[in-house]
Amino acid sequence: MREINASVLTEKIAQLAIEANCLLPHDIKDRIESARETEPWGTACGILDKIIENYGIAEKNMCPICQDTGVCCVFLKIGQDVHINGNIEEAVNEGVRRGYGEGYLRKSVVKDPLRRVNTGDNTPAMLYTEIAPGDKIELTVAPKGFGSENMSRLAMLKPSDGIEGVKAFILKTVEEAGPNPCPPIVVGVGIGGTFDKAAYLAKKALMRSTDEPNNDEFYAGLEREMLEKINKLGIGPQGFGGKTTALAVNIEWMPTHIAGLPVAVNINCHVTRHRTAVI
Repeated sequence: MREINASVLTEKIAQLAIEANCLLPHDIKDRIESARETEPWGTACGILDKIIENYGIAEKNMCPICQDTGVCCVFLKIGQDVHINGNIEEAVNEGVRRGYGEGYLRKSVVKDPLRRVNTGDNTPAMLYTEIAPGDKIELTVAPKGFGSENMSRLAMLKPSDGIEGVKAFILKTVEEAGPNPCPPIVVGVGIGGTFDKAAYLAKKALMRSTDEPNNDEFYAGLEREMLEKINKLGIGPQGFGGKTTALAVNIEWMPTHIAGLPVAVNINCHVTRHRTAVI
């Protein structure tokens, strides 16, 4: 059994919170630059140029790519042969507290959803845990802005709606979102499970590199098909038209009940931020 002090989690999460807000993943940058190279619409080209310039400045100066530094989503994949000394939730929140303070990142979390008083330190984090084989901890920090989060949707479809119902729901969600989530977007889709699991799968899908298609060819094909359909909507960068509305569609799935077909769509703006480390 490997022993890890909770303070190690705190230090690493603080670091990743800053890095995730300032450094766009390479796969996202590559897709944005590829979209710029193939975009025929002048207005869209100008917007993509500004997006590229913006994340270049953020990386050079280690400042936030976007003013909305988001709710901090933390994914912990904990090896079953690891024992963490200390309170995991407190350690995670302390890491977020330090990272958002030391990185001068905007604090956007309110303590109560109705009374709306800011917590002042961007805690609590949205914490997701998973038990895995081994003696390591993989942790991912993903700041989630709400311009895109607010455009996300979940539907409890009927099994008879089938794959065409799933396709229609994904397309309708993106079309109704329009320019609001700051396209070009990344679309995370969760299919199956229960009401809550579908939403989790959609969020988790956004953590997968856009260079890695689903390992099931059926769902990889559905990812490609939906990306093509979404880009034919013509919403384009920031909603001004163009051929790139989405950079990628990532789908995660799991078994479900014979009477259900849960589907969730979690949209992320072009600032699809996440940073991963292994302890």
